[in-house]
Amino acid sequence: MAKIETVLLPDIGNYENIPVIELLVQPGEVVEKDQSLLTLESDKATMEIPSPVSGRLVEFLVKLEDKVSKGTPIARIEVTAETGQPLPTLEGRGVERDQPADEAAHSSPPSLSPQPSPVKEREAIATADITCDVLVLGAGPGGYTAAFRAADLGKRVVLVEKETVLGGVCLNVGCIPSKALLHVAQVINETREMADHGISFSEPTLDLHKLRGFKDGVIKKLTTGLAGLARQRKVQVVNGVGRFTSPHTVAVDTADGVKTVAFQHAIIAVGSRPVQLPFIPHDDPRVMDSTGALALAEIPKRLLVIGGGIIGLEMAQVYDALGAKITVVELSDTIIPGADKDITLPLLKRIKKRYEAIYLGAKVTAVQATPEGLVVSFEGKGVPAQDTFDRILVAVGRVPNGKLIDADKAGVYVDERGFIPADARMRTNVPHIYAIGDVIGQPMLAHKAAHEGKVAAEVICGLSSAFTPMGIPGVAYTDPEVAWVGKTEEELKREGIAYEKGVFPWAASGRSLALGRDEGLTKVLFCADTHRLLGAAIVGPNAGELIAEAALALEMGADMTDIGLTIHPHPTLSETLGFAAEMAEGTITDLLPPKKRH
Repeated sequence: MAKIETVLLPDIGNYENIPVIELLVQPGEVVEKDQSLLTLESDKATMEIPSPVSGRLVEFLVKLEDKVSKGTPIARIEVTAETGQPLPTLEGRGVERDQPADEAAHSSPPSLSPQPSPVKEREAIATADITCDVLVLGAGPGGYTAAFRAADLGKRVVLVEKETVLGGVCLNVGCIPSKALLHVAQVINETREMADHGISFSEPTLDLHKLRGFKDGVIKKLTTGLAGLARQRKVQVVNGVGRFTSPHTVAVDTADGVKTVAFQHAIIAVGSRPVQLPFIPHDDPRVMDSTGALALAEIPKRLLVIGGGIIGLEMAQVYDALGAKITVVELSDTIIPGADKDITLPLLKRIKKRYEAIYLGAKVTAVQATPEGLVVSFEGKGVPAQDTFDRILVAVGRVPNGKLIDADKAGVYVDERGFIPADARMRTNVPHIYAIGDVIGQPMLAHKAAHEGKVAAEVICGLSSAFTPMGIPGVAYTDPEVAWVGKTEEELKREGIAYEKGVFPWAASGRSLALGRDEGLTKVLFCADTHRLLGAAIVGPNAGELIAEAALALEMGADMTDIGLTIHPHPTLSETLGFAAEMAEGTITDLLPPKKRH
């Protein structure tokens, strides 16, 4: 049996006639008790009004910009009770009872999957091995950040991770180990290049065992630290593969058997996995994904890298420095698709001199495993029909893990590619279940996931939080590094946005010349009308560090004058951002300005 209940605005202090600025759920959505329904804004504070009951929102009785006070009817919610079970007493909690709902009010939104009966749900929760306020599924940078933030805000948190260590792909087989190896590659390359400046070193002796030990040591320090932080915060870590069994339970296949975890809220942070191409024999140990490449089983004589994106080019740099001959094949007509061509061109010019071949606008059509090597068939302009390699690295992207967790049993929508849509507060179509990181969409970056994790935890804890960044930096830790944030020039052109551009070549940078590197470039893009920063891109040594200033300027709404008048230390690479802004404004003195402003 169902009842329609009218929710009244509760006592919110000495405030009257407060405007409604946001409606946080849609009619037809299921809402949980204490889930925020709408947001009000007074002259002193913004406040979210929670639902006093669980049920399905029938309709709002207010609209945006309406002014409300204590006792104002704000919504009607359908509350269902099992046969023979009375509805919970709601008097005194801002709820007024109505008549039973009509048949139309019982229909579920099309996006929701069938839900188990409340009786079965209660039985599953009652027999659970572990209960918590917040369950986090996945312990990568997004997952452990969400778990730790929720714990800091007073929630009982369970963190489920399939591996025996925390940190996910990034810490264990991704960002961190790759950067450790890239550091080694950079040292090797710099010693070789110093010969041009009168200092020669003998060729390095390679000890793969020690090199793997260095990489693994970096990983161990970080993952051990995370385990300690989890203990200090009293976050319960459950190791095993977790899958939803209902909207409030997850079954975890652990070494000690299946454990059921019951939760009030859940955060899905299950990440992604490398794409596998159907025409490649992935079961052959000579075919590697990024994880296999980081294992450094051997240094092949000839390595083919399929994919000219960030992962492929970073690992190509490592293996090149360690002695492999590299060939890169990329389907696009440029490396690092997504970044502007003028920013990636200095990198392309440099690696063309080092690698055996770089094929752009080309693809691999077949791979045959033979005792002599991996015979690869190509298609595209300027490529050979076939070539043979000792190893292949497949780095053509990643696919989300949304379809691997039985999300449908919780009613969570997963699209055909495996992504789980989430809004700015990281909520899925099931109000008490949130999703963050790679599984919700591009860009698949650890720093994006970490910020989303904080938002999800804060929203669960009733804070007014949302993920609305002005830009998310992207970095390729190649040599030279390539970094960008905000809009690219290509995006501005496609979207028809009028912009002004400032470009400062590092050939005019004293610091860059002192490093023996003059190929770099700093580019800034400003709104033609307001002169506010829209995007920035940098190529050159340490571009990944330098882009942070542009990200802050973008987030703070800085314009070309703000950046140009910021006094940067000299001589540094960081001052190239200020010089680029001065180029756009026409006030630069270190080069001939393209135009003058007064």
